[in-house]
Formats: sequence, structure tokens, C-alpha cells
Amino acid sequence: MNARELAVPAGYEADVVVVGGGGSGLFAAVEAAELGRKVIVLEKNPKPGGMTNWAIGSLSSSASPMQVAIGIKDTPEDHFADMALFHGGLLPRDNPELRKVFVENVPATLKKLLDMGVVFFGPMPEPPHRVPRMHNVLPNARAYGHALYRRARQLGVDVRFNHRARHLMCDRGRVVGVEAEANGTAFRFSARSGVVLAGGDFSANAEMKRSYAGDAIAQADALVVSSTGDAHQLALEVGAEIVNGDIVGGPQLRFVPPKVNLVRMLPPSRSIALLMRWSMAKLPQWLIRPFIMMFLTTILEPQRKLYESGAILVNKEGRRFADECDKPQLAVPQQPGKEAFIVLDGQLARKFNSWPHYISTAPGVAYAYLSDYKRNRKDVYHQSNTIEGLAKKIGVPAAALAETFADYNRNPRKGSVGLRKLPFVALGPVRSWVFTEGGLRISPKMEVLSATGKPILGLYAAGQTGQGGIILEGHGHHLGWAFTSGRLAGRAAALGAGNS
Repeated sequence: MNARELAVPAGYEADVVVVGGGGSGLFAAVEAAELGRKVIVLEKNPKPGGMTNWAIGSLSSSASPMQVAIGIKDTPEDHFADMALFHGGLLPRDNPELRKVFVENVPATLKKLLDMGVVFFGPMPEPPHRVPRMHNVLPNARAYGHALYRRARQLGVDVRFNHRARHLMCDRGRVVGVEAEANGTAFRFSARSGVVLAGGDFSANAEMKRSYAGDAIAQADALVVSSTGDAHQLALEVGAEIVNGDIVGGPQLRFVPPKVNLVRMLPPSRSIALLMRWSMAKLPQWLIRPFIMMFLTTILEPQRKLYESGAILVNKEGRRFADECDKPQLAVPQQPGKEAFIVLDGQLARKFNSWPHYISTAPGVAYAYLSDYKRNRKDVYHQSNTIEGLAKKIGVPAAALAETFADYNRNPRKGSVGLRKLPFVALGPVRSWVFTEGGLRISPKMEVLSATGKPILGLYAAGQTGQGGIILEGHGHHLGWAFTSGRLAGRAAALGAGNS
């Protein structure tokens, strides 16, 4: 034995050890515990949920009870084919074996979530899906972590918060546990059957982003600052391999989050979720739309049509710094404070207050217009009848902003007359956010594979840690994969499936 394979004291032994207490990790723990296994979960944060808490919350599946209830006939085979329609040029990079595993098993995953009390609204349409199969969680994505953590505790899963995994323990070529650290003290947790890595992505690890995806991506911010790729690095130490490390979600320009987010503050209560579902189905749109707008104006990105119509981006120095229609999300992280503002005039402001000119959208849910941002995001909506007044409101030099207006109005974007009509409006700040798609290479049994393609005995992965080459374009596929791969990895680790 080496230094990382020392004896483990009583209370630190389990059949399955899961690294990560997000959606995929908790599902792995639940599945293993339901098979009668003793499970320990190591989560470096002080509470469960991980990246799942920050998701929009949709889950796409065929053959759901909600589809059946409204007469939709849908199959995993159709879902498999439709997923490919989202991928575009990334289709050759997809792993069809994992896609097949996903579509065949996600219906059972959805059913288990329903059995745990999770409430969905839908299914909603999202072309090119041929039928509605996007199910939206209520009241918010925190409902997933709440239900999974509750179920895990009912099953006796030992969840250790503030425990950061540092290394994998190995014995004769097999992973047999995890070395972790809590409050500066090292602990060793043995796993008699298997270890599941479910630590999210590496979007908050600038070095890994730079290594796999380049410097421009490395400068973009992460949606979740604790997504530092710890679980990936554990596996790399024992010979694993990351695939599709250069593929990222985004970068996307999004408004900075509000200091007080009323939608995310809603407790993940089943009663509240059921009331919301009834309201969305029964009440007139004009009555429930203000609530929906509170959601849309919080988490979604402004549309490219704003820039195509003539809006510009300025930095904190009041200067225009890039062609807004040519990947401005890569330029914003290089600006002072990594922030920018979207600037419109009165003509554009009127245009983006009615269909089809919206600021942001959630497919199948609703569209948010400029007036919705004025009403719901006073922190990012700024308006003035003078350039000087607008400059003061967004905290940029007035002379520089006036010069930017003049320069743009002399040579506006094709199809635009410039920014001339009152009032002047600025939205922001916006920042560039990214999440990574690179995951450990895995088998259809969720086994982590070495660079030679052989299973690393005793080691499994799920979620974005174990994305393994599957492409997950389209709403509801990332969460669907997180939960489904977690469920399958937990089962495989509990049974030692294919890894003996």
C-alpha cells in the first residue's frame, strides 16, 4: 500500500463513495442505497444541489406520464433521432452509444423524480423535437436537489458537507476509496464496491479551460464558482482521459444576477409547485405573466437580434470595443471589470416591446420584452433623455460615451439609422458566462475508461464529470443526463457491474 492506502477507521467505510452532492451525485447515492448499499457522499460545499440549483430546470424525456395524459405517443427511438437534429456540426463528436443509453433510461429517471414528489409543467414543444417532450420543474430547479437529498437521508445516506476530495485511493490497480479534506484535516473513506465521480464541470478552473479550450474561454466566468474540475483531476491522476474538452456551452452574455432573486427564494415546496402548475394551466396569461417575467428576466441571455437591429455594447470606459454580431461574448471578458452595457435608443426601445422583437425567451414558456426588464430588473434597466444622464446612471465617462454615440451614428450598422431617438436606454451590466462540456471517457456502464480504453476498476462517473462524449444540445438534456447517468452509475457501483 502507498501513503494514500492506509487503514481506514470505523465510520469511514462504505460500499459506495460518491464525490459530489449535486443532482447526479445524489441520484447515484439514492440508487445505490435503494439496493441496500452503505453510501457516503463527499460534497465540498456547505449544502447540496451543485450546478443543478442554477439550472433553468427543464428535463426532456419520451414516454412520460404527462405525454400519455395528453395523447402524445413518443418513444426512446424517436428521442434518439431528434437529439441528433440539435447537434449540427457537433454530430460527428457525439457518442451514439451513450445517447442510446440516455434516451432508453431517462423515462425511468423522470418517473423516479415524480415518485419523489417533484412537480413538472408540460411537456412543452421545442423544435426540432417532433413532439413536446420538455418537462419544466416547479417552482424552480432547487426542487431537484431538495427531493433527492430528502430521499437520500430517508435511505440513510451519509452526506458529508465541506469535504473536498483530494485523491483516489488505489490497491492493486483498483480504486478502493477517496482521500478528502475537511477543515484542514485529511480523512480517508473506503469504498468496498465502487467510487462515483459526480463533481460537475471545470468551468471555474481557468487553467483547465485554457488547456482544453483556449485562452478566450479561460477568461469567461463560470456560472458556479465551485465548479473547479476536482473530480476530473482525481480521475486524471489514475490514468483517465477527458474527451470533448474543447467544447463549451457559451460563452453567453447574461445580465448580472439580481441581489434579491424572488423566484429562487421560493422554497422547493410540493404544495407551492402544485399551486403554480394549476395557475399556469388555469389562470389567464395576463394574470400569471408578471410572475413568469420575474423568472425570464433573471436567468436568460439577451438575443442577438438586439445587435442586428442596431444596439451597441459599451464597456465601463464608455467605449464600443467589438463588432456586436461577431462573438462579443469573447471580447467582454477582456474589458475593464469583465462587464459591458447594451445601449439602445428610443426607436429600438419601442421595437423590442412587441413580437417578434423580444429581449429573451425560454422555449415554450414565454417571451420577455424591454418593458418586462423595466418592470422586473430595475437594477439593470437605465434610461435618460440625455447621453450625459445615461452615462451617469451606468457609471461611465460622459464625454467618452458621447463620442461613442457620435462615431456610431456616423457609420451605423447596415439597416440601422444609428442611436438618435429619445429616450436612450442601457441594459446591464452583462457578463460572459460559460460551462464546459468536456467529461471523462466512460463506457455505457458508466465505468471510467483509461486512455487505452480499458475500465479503471472500481471507478464510475456521472453528470458533466462523466459526460464521456455525449453531446447534449437542446433544453432538458443536460439535466436529463445528469440524473440518468447518476442513477446508472450508482447502480453500477453498487453492483460492481462490468468492473470486476
